Amino acid sequence: MSTVRKVAVTRLARAFPRRCRNLAPGRPEIAPRQIPTTTESTWHRFCSAREYGGYRKIDDFTVALSTKQPASYFPYMAVYILFTSPASFEKAGRDWARVAVLPAAGTGPFRLAKVVPREVAELARWDGYWDAARKAKLDTIRLLPIPEATSRVAALRSGQVDWIEVPPPDGIPSLKAAGFTLVTNSYPHVWPWMYNIGATGSPFKDVRVRQGLNYCFDRAGLVTLLNGTAEPSVGWLKPNDPHFGNPANRYGLDPVKGKALLAEAGHTPQKPLSFKVMISTSGSGQMLPLPMNEYLQESLQQTCGVKVEFDAVEWQVLLNAVRQVPDSPALHGAMALNVSSPSSDVGIMARYFSSANFAPNGFNFEQWKDDQFDAALATLSEATDAATIDASLRTARERLVDNPPWLFIVHDLNPRAMSKNVQGFVSAQSWFADLTLVSMR
Repeated sequence: MSTVRKVAVTRLARAFPRRCRNLAPGRPEIAPRQIPTTTESTWHRFCSAREYGGYRKIDDFTVALSTKQPASYFPYMAVYILFTSPASFEKAGRDWARVAVLPAAGTGPFRLAKVVPREVAELARWDGYWDAARKAKLDTIRLLPIPEATSRVAALRSGQVDWIEVPPPDGIPSLKAAGFTLVTNSYPHVWPWMYNIGATGSPFKDVRVRQGLNYCFDRAGLVTLLNGTAEPSVGWLKPNDPHFGNPANRYGLDPVKGKALLAEAGHTPQKPLSFKVMISTSGSGQMLPLPMNEYLQESLQQTCGVKVEFDAVEWQVLLNAVRQVPDSPALHGAMALNVSSPSSDVGIMARYFSSANFAPNGFNFEQWKDDQFDAALATLSEATDAATIDASLRTARERLVDNPPWLFIVHDLNPRAMSKNVQGFVSAQSWFADLTLVSMR
């Protein structure tokens, strides 16, 4: 066995969920102090989902989950249910805050051996893993947070680490020339600007403005800037997805159409559209937010005369902003947020776009409401046949294009650079990676 000395990642932090109303005092299933910790976004996919009703034990190997209403897509959400150790919970006095500082009690192929917040997380192979055919090949993997892209490259070149996430685009040719391996693959990711439609005086209340901006910048140029590590985004899904549908709008660089839509909404060269976007300096799934947003700023100005200013904040501050109401002082007057998103399944689509999930109760930050979308979501929620579900999905996703709640910019290709000694890694079309396959030569 061998060890990957270190892997450089863009972000390493622990997040603790806020109180889940579904599991509040008075519910028999679980008490507040019994709620395990996980990331905020994952937690809200499940515990704050409107569909979740409760659970009960049937026998030692079976648990029944119930929903408050029909939800055909609940199996997609169920994969985010996290399991933990009852023994560890009891050892910590039935307090999850104390469990977090105990030695890890996981039963996966790796165990979390060490965590120093903002410094390192160490994974150790566990030979007691139940699936003998999929035991990890490495003894240890160490994860280091290195937010700055050039610092990650320097760490890889010096041998400080064996693998980095998100190499800077301008460094990719030299890394290839030096013999490093570059890995990319399409996966369910979208990098947008989320329009603040609900804010008082928001220009994005007018659908023509939201559509027009989607014609006012050069996606291909941004992909070139990123050295081919992204794909143009013209909707929540990619056009080759069978559920993309047949929307009326086919977004691309079209200054004439973009300017015309903006002019119809009252934004002319004499009265140009102007707004603020809250962005992050780095973050999980955020790619390279500073140069990418600077490119967009220039492209929108040159193409359609749109003036954009930025409020650059720390990643967690931006994540918190997604749950703010439209006129919250915490938004600093921002009329859009640049927050990357998974686009893997209808459960996530409902979380972001259902009108029942307006912030602060859910992730519909935009306060976007589309009756056709909501009707299609209701139909597929209750449907049991695949044809009805597929047709409703296409309708819902067409509405996301034609009545856009977001400025659709690019889809990430998840670039990684690694030493030629790293073997066996497979870049899955997923936000998750199987580290059991990895070995060192």
